[in-house]
Amino acid sequence: MAQKPKLVNLALQGGGSHGAFTWGVLDRILEDGRLKLAGVSGTSAGAMNAVALADGFTRDGPEGARAALANFWRAMSDGAKNSPLKRMPIDVLMDNWGLENNPMYHVMDSLSRVASPYQLNPMNINPLRDLVEESIDFDMVRKCNAFKLFISATNVESGTVKVFPREALTVDMVMASACLPQLYQAVEIDGVPYWDGGYMGNPSLFPFHGKTGTDDIVVIQVNPIERKGAPKTPQEIQNRMNEISFNGSLLKELRGIDFVDRLIRQGKLSGDDYRQVRVHIIENQAELKPLGASSKVNVEWAFLTKLRDMGRDTATRWLDENFAAIGERSTVDLHAMFQGTGAEHQG
Repeated sequence: MAQKPKLVNLALQGGGSHGAFTWGVLDRILEDGRLKLAGVSGTSAGAMNAVALADGFTRDGPEGARAALANFWRAMSDGAKNSPLKRMPIDVLMDNWGLENNPMYHVMDSLSRVASPYQLNPMNINPLRDLVEESIDFDMVRKCNAFKLFISATNVESGTVKVFPREALTVDMVMASACLPQLYQAVEIDGVPYWDGGYMGNPSLFPFHGKTGTDDIVVIQVNPIERKGAPKTPQEIQNRMNEISFNGSLLKELRGIDFVDRLIRQGKLSGDDYRQVRVHIIENQAELKPLGASSKVNVEWAFLTKLRDMGRDTATRWLDENFAAIGERSTVDLHAMFQGTGAEHQG
């Protein structure tokens, strides 16, 4: 007798082309069928995965979602075939997926530190926007009622997170969620400028609370929380600063969940008025962490499919080890995480 699917919320982090890891995790979850999506929250690359998921799901359920995700990442790779941001021959020989040896990568990185996109790209040309608009049918996304959908961006003026609901979602809202201010002009929506949602919600968890019918949140984590040792090179320093910044909002929300959970267990808060949220994290930092920051702009198909397969394998192991805990308990010890011992998995 088949197991009844368990309801979960999925929280999808941003992380450039490393979002293909999330593609793989989603592909395996959809194929496996033991989890039923109640809500999806996404930021940046996670937002793009989320809208591709919603588009395909509206068309043809889980299989349609799998196809839409594959088509989106294929289009992402095809759209960059003429880009100068490619690995050098030595990198190909050494099986290095980063672009540290590509002079153009360093030229563009240096330019972004001395000139803004308003100076370098005054016409605001953004091929990524065109690609997303061509790959995703936003009418289908807005019609998706299989699960709740939340896309986060950062309000530049107020410094607060803005969560765009599925019913009114547009390509500009997704581009706002993925707007790195060093590379793109702020995306204006109703006269308000927005930057990448990663600064204030990577991804946002609070929209799930009491809205989706389940208290299980599965974070698909791309950016490493912990990285041993002090970075030494300018690139390493910048990369670690970005990782800390883009994980900060998520850690604050997880700390809040842990705080409320402990107060409920201690009897200081009523379980009738407050809910205990069960947190789960699907990650593979052992393989993602060594790839380096420059690989996040590598969209070679071979690299994207490598990340996809890594995500699929990681999700398979995670489901086998943790499915029984869904609906029962968290599989991440948040208290241990905030005591500086790392995210201790319970099981």
